[in-house]
Amino acid sequence: MRTQFSRTALVPAALLLATLAACSGGGSSAPSPTPTPTPPAQAELSQAAQLGELIFKDQSLSASGKQSCATCHDPSNAHGPTNNLAAQLGGATGDVQGFRAAPSLRYLNQNPAFFFAKDGTPTGGFNRDGRAQSLAEQAERPFLAPHEMDNANKQSVVDKLKKAAYVEKFRALFGAGILDNAEQAFSRITFALQKYQLEDPDFHPFDSKYDQFLAGKVKLSDQELRGLALFNDPAKGNCIGCHTSARGADGAPPLFTDFTFDNLGLPRNKKLAATADPTYFDLGVCGPDRTDLAARADLCGAFKVPTLRNVATRQTFFHNGAFDNLKDVVAFYVRRDTNPEEWYPTGADGVVQKFNDLPPEYRKNVNTTEVPYNRQPGMAPALSPSEIDDVVKFLGTLTDGYKTNP
Repeated sequence: MRTQFSRTALVPAALLLATLAACSGGGSSAPSPTPTPTPPAQAELSQAAQLGELIFKDQSLSASGKQSCATCHDPSNAHGPTNNLAAQLGGATGDVQGFRAAPSLRYLNQNPAFFFAKDGTPTGGFNRDGRAQSLAEQAERPFLAPHEMDNANKQSVVDKLKKAAYVEKFRALFGAGILDNAEQAFSRITFALQKYQLEDPDFHPFDSKYDQFLAGKVKLSDQELRGLALFNDPAKGNCIGCHTSARGADGAPPLFTDFTFDNLGLPRNKKLAATADPTYFDLGVCGPDRTDLAARADLCGAFKVPTLRNVATRQTFFHNGAFDNLKDVVAFYVRRDTNPEEWYPTGADGVVQKFNDLPPEYRKNVNTTEVPYNRQPGMAPALSPSEIDDVVKFLGTLTDGYKTNP
Protein backbone atom coordinates (compact mmCIF):
# COMPACT_ATOMS: atom_id res chain seq x y z
CA MET A 1 0.00 0.00 0.00
CA ARG A 2 2.65 2.50 -0.99
CA THR A 3 2.10 5.98 -2.25
CA GLN A 4 1.80 6.72 -5.94
CA PHE A 5 5.38 7.96 -6.19
CA SER A 6 6.48 4.32 -5.93
CA ARG A 7 4.79 1.45 -7.67
CA THR A 8 5.18 -2.10 -6.46
CA ALA A 9 3.98 -5.08 -8.46
CA LEU A 10 1.28 -7.18 -6.90
CA VAL A 11 2.47 -10.27 -5.07
CA PRO A 12 2.00 -13.27 -7.36
CA ALA A 13 -0.23 -16.13 -6.28
CA ALA A 14 2.73 -18.47 -5.89
CA LEU A 15 4.34 -16.12 -3.40
CA LEU A 16 1.06 -15.76 -1.54
CA LEU A 17 0.78 -19.53 -1.17
CA ALA A 18 4.37 -19.72 -0.02
CA THR A 19 3.73 -17.00 2.54
CA LEU A 20 0.65 -18.74 3.84
CA ALA A 21 2.53 -22.00 4.05
CA ALA A 22 5.31 -20.32 5.98
CA CYS A 23 2.85 -18.65 8.33
CA SER A 24 0.24 -21.34 8.84
CA GLY A 25 1.86 -24.61 7.92
CA GLY A 26 -0.69 -24.98 5.12
CA GLY A 27 -3.66 -25.44 7.45
CA SER A 28 -4.86 -25.07 11.02
CA SER A 29 -1.99 -27.12 12.43
CA ALA A 30 1.00 -25.22 13.82
CA PRO A 31 4.26 -25.07 11.84
CA SER A 32 7.56 -26.53 12.93
CA PRO A 33 9.18 -24.56 15.75
CA THR A 34 11.82 -21.98 14.86
CA PRO A 35 14.28 -21.00 17.59
CA THR A 36 13.75 -17.50 18.94
CA PRO A 37 16.60 -15.69 20.70
CA THR A 38 16.10 -15.29 24.42
CA PRO A 39 15.75 -11.59 25.31
CA PRO A 40 18.04 -10.14 27.97
CA ALA A 41 16.79 -10.11 31.53
CA GLN A 42 15.92 -6.79 33.14
CA ALA A 43 18.96 -7.10 35.41
CA GLU A 44 21.22 -7.24 32.35
CA LEU A 45 20.33 -3.73 31.18
CA SER A 46 23.30 -1.41 30.95
CA GLN A 47 23.63 1.45 33.40
CA ALA A 48 22.65 3.86 30.63
CA ALA A 49 19.48 1.86 29.90
CA GLN A 50 18.58 1.75 33.60
CA LEU A 51 18.97 5.52 33.75
CA GLY A 52 16.87 5.77 30.61
CA GLU A 53 14.03 3.95 32.33
CA LEU A 54 14.14 6.38 35.26
CA ILE A 55 14.09 9.33 32.86
CA PHE A 56 11.30 7.76 30.79
CA LYS A 57 9.04 7.58 33.85
CA ASP A 58 10.04 10.86 35.50
CA GLN A 59 7.15 13.36 35.50
CA SER A 60 9.25 16.03 37.21
CA LEU A 61 11.09 16.68 33.94
CA SER A 62 7.98 18.39 32.52
CA ALA A 63 6.75 21.95 33.03
CA SER A 64 3.56 20.65 34.63
CA GLY A 65 5.36 18.14 36.83
CA LYS A 66 2.72 15.63 35.78
CA GLN A 67 3.87 14.33 32.39
CA SER A 68 6.61 11.90 31.42
CA CYS A 69 7.39 9.84 28.36
CA ALA A 70 5.36 7.04 29.95
CA THR A 71 2.28 9.27 30.19
CA CYS A 72 1.66 9.01 26.45
CA HIS A 73 3.60 5.76 25.99
CA ASP A 74 2.29 3.61 28.81
CA PRO A 75 4.22 0.34 29.27
CA SER A 76 0.99 -1.34 30.36
CA ASN A 77 -0.63 -0.56 26.99
CA ALA A 78 2.11 -1.59 24.57
CA HIS A 79 3.87 1.75 25.16
CA GLY A 80 0.98 3.67 23.63
CA PRO A 81 -1.78 5.94 24.99
CA THR A 82 -4.47 4.52 27.23
CA ASN A 83 -7.22 6.83 25.97
CA ASN A 84 -8.98 7.61 22.70
CA LEU A 85 -7.97 11.26 22.35
CA ALA A 86 -7.22 12.27 18.78
CA ALA A 87 -4.02 13.85 20.10
CA GLN A 88 -2.65 13.83 23.63
CA LEU A 89 -2.72 16.82 25.96
CA GLY A 90 0.33 18.53 27.45
CA GLY A 91 1.78 21.92 28.26
CA ALA A 92 2.32 23.65 31.59
CA THR A 93 -1.29 23.13 32.64
CA GLY A 94 -1.91 19.85 30.82
CA ASP A 95 -4.63 21.19 28.54
CA VAL A 96 -2.74 21.95 25.31
CA GLN A 97 -3.68 19.55 22.53
CA GLY A 98 -1.07 18.16 20.17
CA PHE A 99 -1.33 17.82 16.41
CA ARG A 100 -0.91 14.08 15.83
CA ALA A 101 -2.02 10.89 17.52
CA ALA A 102 0.71 9.45 19.73
CA PRO A 103 2.05 6.15 18.37
CA SER A 104 3.27 3.11 20.26
CA LEU A 105 7.02 3.03 20.82
CA ARG A 106 7.30 -0.72 20.44
CA TYR A 107 9.37 -2.50 17.80
CA LEU A 108 11.40 0.57 16.83
CA ASN A 109 14.71 -1.11 17.65
CA GLN A 110 15.07 -2.31 14.05
CA ASN A 111 13.77 0.86 12.43
CA PRO A 112 16.34 2.30 9.96
CA ALA A 113 17.30 5.94 9.63
CA PHE A 114 15.51 7.79 6.82
CA PHE A 115 16.73 7.15 3.28
CA PHE A 116 15.48 7.02 -0.30
CA ALA A 117 15.54 3.54 -1.80
CA LYS A 118 17.02 2.98 -5.25
CA ASP A 119 13.57 3.36 -6.81
CA GLY A 120 13.04 6.67 -5.00
CA THR A 121 10.78 5.32 -2.26
CA PRO A 122 11.21 7.23 1.01
CA THR A 123 11.93 4.71 3.75
CA GLY A 124 12.63 4.66 7.47
CA GLY A 125 13.20 7.45 9.91
CA PHE A 126 11.43 8.04 13.21
CA ASN A 127 8.26 10.03 13.97
CA ARG A 128 5.28 9.82 11.65
CA ASP A 129 7.09 11.93 9.05
CA GLY A 130 10.44 10.15 9.39
CA ARG A 131 12.31 13.32 10.28
CA ALA A 132 14.22 11.95 13.31
CA GLN A 133 17.19 9.77 12.44
CA SER A 134 17.40 7.80 15.68
CA LEU A 135 15.50 6.98 18.85
CA ALA A 136 17.69 9.52 20.64
CA GLU A 137 16.72 12.26 18.20
CA GLN A 138 13.08 11.25 18.41
CA ALA A 139 13.25 11.68 22.19
CA GLU A 140 14.33 15.34 21.95
CA ARG A 141 11.11 17.04 20.89
CA PRO A 142 8.73 15.87 23.66
CA PHE A 143 10.83 17.63 26.28
CA LEU A 144 10.65 20.97 24.44
CA ALA A 145 7.33 20.99 22.57
CA PRO A 146 4.71 23.40 24.00
CA HIS A 147 2.00 20.75 23.61
CA GLU A 148 4.07 18.09 25.37
CA MET A 149 6.47 18.48 28.32
CA ASP A 150 6.82 22.19 27.51
CA ASN A 151 10.33 23.00 28.75
CA ALA A 152 11.58 26.38 27.54
CA ASN A 153 14.94 24.96 26.47
CA LYS A 154 17.47 22.20 27.13
CA GLN A 155 18.84 24.05 30.15
CA SER A 156 15.40 23.89 31.73
CA VAL A 157 15.35 20.10 31.34
CA VAL A 158 18.83 19.79 32.83
CA ASP A 159 17.89 22.03 35.76
CA LYS A 160 15.01 19.71 36.56
CA LEU A 161 17.29 16.68 36.26
CA LYS A 162 19.63 18.20 38.86
CA LYS A 163 16.81 17.77 41.41
CA ALA A 164 16.01 14.18 40.46
CA ALA A 165 16.66 11.37 42.93
CA TYR A 166 18.90 9.63 40.40
CA VAL A 167 21.09 12.63 39.55
CA GLU A 168 24.21 11.13 41.18
CA LYS A 169 23.80 8.00 39.06
CA PHE A 170 23.69 10.30 36.04
CA ARG A 171 26.91 12.04 37.11
CA ALA A 172 28.62 8.76 37.94
CA LEU A 173 27.95 7.42 34.47
CA PHE A 174 28.52 10.51 32.34
CA GLY A 175 31.01 12.52 34.39
CA ALA A 176 30.99 14.73 37.48
CA GLY A 177 30.74 17.91 35.44
CA ILE A 178 28.26 16.69 32.83
CA LEU A 179 25.43 18.89 34.12
CA ASP A 180 27.52 22.03 33.68
CA ASN A 181 26.98 21.87 29.92
CA ALA A 182 23.26 21.79 29.02
CA GLU A 183 23.85 20.70 25.42
CA GLN A 184 25.98 17.73 26.40
CA ALA A 185 23.79 16.79 29.35
CA PHE A 186 20.65 16.85 27.20
CA SER A 187 22.33 14.62 24.61
CA ARG A 188 23.11 12.11 27.39
CA ILE A 189 19.46 12.20 28.47
CA THR A 190 18.25 11.24 25.01
CA PHE A 191 21.09 8.72 24.66
CA ALA A 192 19.93 7.00 27.85
CA LEU A 193 16.36 6.93 26.59
CA GLN A 194 17.55 5.33 23.36
CA LYS A 195 19.53 2.68 25.25
CA TYR A 196 16.47 1.89 27.36
CA GLN A 197 14.28 1.37 24.30
CA LEU A 198 16.90 -0.70 22.53
CA GLU A 199 17.80 -2.93 25.46
CA ASP A 200 14.62 -3.46 27.44
CA PRO A 201 12.82 -6.52 25.99
CA ASP A 202 9.47 -4.98 26.95
CA PHE A 203 9.82 -2.76 23.88
CA HIS A 204 10.16 -5.74 21.53
CA PRO A 205 9.04 -8.97 23.24
CA PHE A 206 7.83 -10.88 20.15
CA ASP A 207 5.49 -12.91 22.35
CA SER A 208 2.10 -12.38 20.71
CA LYS A 209 -0.17 -15.27 19.82
CA TYR A 210 1.02 -14.93 16.23
CA ASP A 211 4.66 -15.21 17.32
CA GLN A 212 3.84 -18.30 19.30
CA PHE A 213 1.96 -19.65 16.30
CA LEU A 214 5.03 -19.14 14.11
CA ALA A 215 7.12 -20.90 16.77
CA GLY A 216 4.78 -23.89 16.70
CA LYS A 217 3.49 -23.40 20.24
CA VAL A 218 -0.18 -22.57 19.55
CA LYS A 219 -2.75 -22.81 16.79
CA LEU A 220 -4.76 -20.01 15.30
CA SER A 221 -8.53 -20.36 15.20
CA ASP A 222 -10.28 -20.91 11.89
CA GLN A 223 -11.40 -17.26 11.83
CA GLU A 224 -7.87 -16.04 12.60
CA LEU A 225 -6.50 -18.20 9.79
CA ARG A 226 -9.10 -16.82 7.39
CA GLY A 227 -8.09 -13.31 8.46
CA LEU A 228 -4.42 -14.11 7.87
CA ALA A 229 -5.19 -15.42 4.39
CA LEU A 230 -7.17 -12.27 3.53
CA PHE A 231 -4.42 -10.11 5.02
CA ASN A 232 -1.89 -11.75 2.70
CA ASP A 233 -4.05 -12.05 -0.42
CA PRO A 234 -2.95 -9.42 -2.99
CA ALA A 235 -6.43 -9.48 -4.53
CA LYS A 236 -8.24 -8.98 -1.20
CA GLY A 237 -6.74 -7.16 1.78
CA ASN A 238 -3.27 -6.87 0.25
CA CYS A 239 -2.05 -5.76 3.67
CA ILE A 240 1.31 -7.44 3.02
CA GLY A 241 1.96 -4.71 0.46
CA CYS A 242 3.29 -2.73 3.44
CA HIS A 243 2.87 -4.95 6.50
CA THR A 244 5.05 -8.03 6.10
CA SER A 245 3.66 -11.06 7.93
CA ALA A 246 6.20 -13.82 7.24
CA ARG A 247 9.54 -14.47 8.91
CA GLY A 248 12.59 -13.00 7.27
CA ALA A 249 15.08 -15.08 5.33
CA ASP A 250 17.14 -15.33 8.52
CA GLY A 251 14.15 -16.55 10.53
CA ALA A 252 13.58 -13.19 12.21
CA PRO A 253 9.99 -12.50 13.33
CA PRO A 254 8.03 -10.16 11.04
CA LEU A 255 7.77 -6.50 12.03
CA PHE A 256 4.50 -5.88 10.12
CA THR A 257 5.92 -2.79 8.42
CA ASP A 258 8.23 -2.21 5.48
CA PHE A 259 9.19 1.25 6.85
CA THR A 260 7.86 3.05 3.74
CA PHE A 261 5.36 5.91 3.53
CA ASP A 262 1.80 6.02 2.24
CA ASN A 263 -0.83 8.65 1.48
CA LEU A 264 -4.24 7.28 2.42
CA GLY A 265 -6.37 10.39 1.92
CA LEU A 266 -7.83 10.30 5.42
CA PRO A 267 -10.94 12.28 6.35
CA ARG A 268 -10.31 15.50 8.25
CA ASN A 269 -10.67 15.05 11.99
CA LYS A 270 -12.55 17.92 13.62
CA LYS A 271 -11.54 16.61 17.05
CA LEU A 272 -8.12 18.12 16.40
CA ALA A 273 -8.21 21.75 17.50
CA ALA A 274 -5.75 22.71 14.76
CA THR A 275 -8.33 21.87 12.07
CA ALA A 276 -10.49 24.80 13.20
CA ASP A 277 -8.18 26.79 10.94
CA PRO A 278 -9.30 25.86 7.41
CA THR A 279 -5.83 26.66 6.08
CA TYR A 280 -4.11 24.17 8.41
CA PHE A 281 -3.02 20.88 6.88
CA ASP A 282 -0.62 18.26 8.18
CA LEU A 283 1.29 17.17 5.08
CA GLY A 284 3.57 14.62 6.72
CA VAL A 285 6.85 14.21 4.87
CA CYS A 286 6.70 17.70 3.33
CA GLY A 287 5.66 19.58 6.49
CA PRO A 288 4.92 21.42 8.61
CA ASP A 289 7.04 19.64 11.26
CA ARG A 290 9.51 18.29 8.73
CA THR A 291 11.15 20.98 6.62
CA ASP A 292 13.98 19.39 4.62
CA LEU A 293 11.57 17.93 2.02
CA ALA A 294 9.16 20.87 1.84
CA ALA A 295 9.83 21.23 -1.88
CA ARG A 296 8.83 17.63 -2.64
CA ALA A 297 5.20 18.26 -3.55
CA ASP A 298 4.86 14.63 -4.61
CA LEU A 299 5.44 13.56 -1.01
CA CYS A 300 2.86 15.86 0.54
CA GLY A 301 0.37 13.85 2.57
CA ALA A 302 2.59 10.79 3.00
CA PHE A 303 3.09 9.33 6.45
CA LYS A 304 5.18 6.46 7.73
CA VAL A 305 3.70 2.97 7.61
CA PRO A 306 3.50 1.83 11.27
CA THR A 307 3.91 -1.66 12.60
CA LEU A 308 0.61 -3.43 13.12
CA ARG A 309 1.89 -5.18 16.21
CA ASN A 310 -0.38 -4.32 19.15
CA VAL A 311 -2.78 -2.50 16.81
CA ALA A 312 -5.73 -4.07 18.64
CA THR A 313 -4.67 -2.28 21.84
CA ARG A 314 -5.02 1.13 20.21
CA GLN A 315 -8.02 3.41 20.71
CA THR A 316 -6.94 6.00 18.14
CA PHE A 317 -5.70 5.29 14.63
CA PHE A 318 -3.75 7.09 11.89
CA HIS A 319 -1.69 10.23 12.25
CA ASN A 320 -4.71 12.49 12.73
CA GLY A 321 -6.62 10.17 15.06
CA ALA A 322 -9.54 10.07 12.63
CA PHE A 323 -10.69 6.61 13.78
CA ASP A 324 -11.19 5.10 17.21
CA ASN A 325 -12.30 1.62 16.20
CA LEU A 326 -10.18 -1.04 14.51
CA LYS A 327 -13.10 -2.49 12.56
CA ASP A 328 -13.81 0.93 11.08
CA VAL A 329 -10.13 1.22 10.12
CA VAL A 330 -10.22 -1.99 8.09
CA ALA A 331 -13.57 -1.00 6.60
CA PHE A 332 -12.13 2.37 5.57
CA TYR A 333 -9.31 0.66 3.69
CA VAL A 334 -11.69 -1.40 1.57
CA ARG A 335 -14.69 0.95 1.33
CA ARG A 336 -12.96 4.32 1.00
CA ASP A 337 -13.42 4.37 -2.77
CA THR A 338 -16.54 2.23 -3.20
CA ASN A 339 -18.52 4.06 -0.52
CA PRO A 340 -16.83 7.43 0.06
CA GLU A 341 -20.00 8.93 1.53
CA GLU A 342 -19.41 6.78 4.61
CA TRP A 343 -16.18 8.59 5.43
CA TYR A 344 -16.24 12.10 3.95
CA PRO A 345 -18.64 15.06 4.16
CA THR A 346 -20.89 16.07 1.29
CA GLY A 347 -20.53 19.59 -0.08
CA ALA A 348 -23.32 22.04 -0.84
CA ASP A 349 -23.22 20.79 -4.43
CA GLY A 350 -24.01 17.26 -3.27
CA VAL A 351 -20.53 15.97 -4.15
CA VAL A 352 -18.64 13.90 -1.60
CA GLN A 353 -15.48 15.75 -0.55
CA LYS A 354 -12.98 12.91 -0.76
CA PHE A 355 -9.52 13.28 0.77
CA ASN A 356 -10.66 16.47 2.50
CA ASP A 357 -7.72 16.56 4.92
CA LEU A 358 -5.44 17.52 2.03
CA PRO A 359 -5.37 20.72 -0.03
CA PRO A 360 -6.90 20.05 -3.48
CA GLU A 361 -3.53 20.31 -5.24
CA TYR A 362 -2.13 17.36 -3.25
CA ARG A 363 -5.07 14.99 -3.51
CA LYS A 364 -3.53 13.48 -6.62
CA ASN A 365 -0.85 12.03 -4.31
CA VAL A 366 -3.33 9.73 -2.60
CA ASN A 367 -2.83 6.02 -3.23
CA THR A 368 -5.65 5.09 -5.63
CA THR A 369 -4.09 2.34 -7.73
CA GLU A 370 -3.11 -0.50 -5.43
CA VAL A 371 -5.53 -3.06 -4.02
CA PRO A 372 -7.82 -2.36 -2.20
CA TYR A 373 -7.83 1.29 -3.32
CA ASN A 374 -8.30 0.53 -7.02
CA ARG A 375 -12.09 0.57 -6.97
CA GLN A 376 -14.84 3.01 -7.87
CA PRO A 377 -18.35 3.67 -6.52
CA GLY A 378 -20.67 0.89 -7.60
CA MET A 379 -17.94 -1.75 -7.43
CA ALA A 380 -17.81 -4.36 -4.69
CA PRO A 381 -15.35 -3.62 -1.86
CA ALA A 382 -12.29 -5.87 -1.66
CA LEU A 383 -13.61 -7.38 1.59
CA SER A 384 -17.13 -8.26 2.66
CA PRO A 385 -18.37 -7.40 6.18
CA SER A 386 -17.63 -10.92 7.41
CA GLU A 387 -14.16 -10.80 5.84
CA ILE A 388 -13.50 -7.49 7.58
CA ASP A 389 -14.35 -9.24 10.85
CA ASP A 390 -11.92 -12.04 9.98
CA VAL A 391 -9.06 -9.59 9.37
CA VAL A 392 -9.80 -7.76 12.63
CA LYS A 393 -9.78 -11.09 14.44
CA PHE A 394 -6.36 -11.89 12.97
CA LEU A 395 -4.99 -8.48 13.95
CA GLY A 396 -5.88 -9.35 17.52
CA THR A 397 -3.25 -12.09 17.42
CA LEU A 398 -0.53 -9.44 17.14
CA THR A 399 -0.97 -8.23 20.74
CA ASP A 400 2.04 -8.83 22.97
CA GLY A 401 1.90 -10.96 26.10
CA TYR A 402 -0.32 -13.79 24.87
CA LYS A 403 -0.87 -16.42 27.53
CA THR A 404 -2.14 -19.90 26.77
CA ASN A 405 -4.75 -21.43 29.06
CA PRO A 406 -3.22 -23.74 31.70
